[in-house]
Formats: sequence, structure tokens, C-alpha cells
Amino acid sequence: VLEPSGGSIRVGGLVPRRDRLRHTAQIGVVFGQRTQLWWDLPVIESYTLLRHVYRVPEREFAEQLARLERLLELGPLLDVPVRKLSLGQRMRCELSAALLHSPRLLFLDEPTIGLDVLAKEAIREFLATENSERGTTILLTTHYMFEADALCDRIAVINHGRIIALDTPSGLKSHVK
Repeated sequence: VLEPSGGSIRVGGLVPRRDRLRHTAQIGVVFGQRTQLWWDLPVIESYTLLRHVYRVPEREFAEQLARLERLLELGPLLDVPVRKLSLGQRMRCELSAALLHSPRLLFLDEPTIGLDVLAKEAIREFLATENSERGTTILLTTHYMFEADALCDRIAVINHGRIIALDTPSGLKSHVK
């Protein structure tokens, strides 16, 4: 939630410039071709490193990992080096890595690009659940209008860096004939 406060913008009650570490700890990111997993390490070792980076208590980490493992079907992938994962498997692991510290805000850049139909659907279902059950705010960039329609409460259409339309999915569709 953005809120003006004495000349500073607050996001989730924090002034980002002043409260940088606490603010960034509330953010998770998945940027298409950029990985936060270590290429030669098994997935679980990357997760353990991220637990320390975000200072997640061991019990909280174990609970969150168990939840993500169940929802994203990660069990057989945890001991596999990242370089040996398929694109769909890696994306599920990337999503899990971005959520291990239970962020309030998740940035996703084209999270389903290059995935097969079943993998895309699994990712969309997971994201919808994450938003509805955990209240995670998801900022999604995508070229797939079906995906935006299925996942988003509001859609901004951007052309050359400028917002040219901002509305609900049904509101946007009502303007297109």
C-alpha cells in the first residue's frame, strides 16, 4: 500500500530509501533469464544460502519450504543441480526461491515464457493461490493477455514506457470491439 507521509512515500508502512533493508526483505523477484539459484549446486543448497541471505529462522524456513515443495511439486528436484533442470522445473524452483522468505510483494517478469501448456497452467494456478491464500501482491509483466486476464485484478497496458490504459480486465475488454 502506497501512502504519502510528510514528503516521503511509504510502501507497506516503510519509507523505501530510509528503510532499504527491511523494505527489500519484503520483496521477491523472478526475472525470466536471470537466476537466483546457483547453477552447479543442488536446488536445496541454493535455498539454504537464500535462507541465510534473508535471515529466515530455520523453523520458518522449513515450514515455508514444505509448503512450497507440496504446492510446486519440488520434492524430486531439491537434490538436482540447477543446470540439469528443464525450463519448467527451473521456473518452479525460481518461484519457490523468491518466496522462501515470505515476501509481501512478488515481481514476476514473463514467468511462463517458453513453458509448455501444462507448466504454464500449473504456474498460473500456483500464483492465484499465493495471492488469494497468502495475500501476496504480485506485479506481473506479460505479453499474454489470457494470463493477465486470469491472474490480475488490474491491468496496465504500456507502450514505449508509458501507461496507455489502466483498468480491470473486464473494463479493458469493454473498450475493445
